Amino acid sequence: MEVKIGHLKVHIFKIKNRRGFAAVCCEHLTEGKTPQEATERMHKALRRSNRKEIR
Repeated sequence: MEVKIGHLKVHIFKIKNRRGFAAVCCEHLTEGKTPQEATERMHKALRRSNRKEIR
């Protein structure tokens, strides 16, 4: 499944042999119990990396 955060595409998938889902975008990987949680964590990770680039 793909979701967009701004202009970036986030790929969400079920993790094999584990509970939960993962999201991948721009060299970031996040995990969550639901696809929504993984997406929310990805949004937070992208904001953090964006702040580092500005400094």
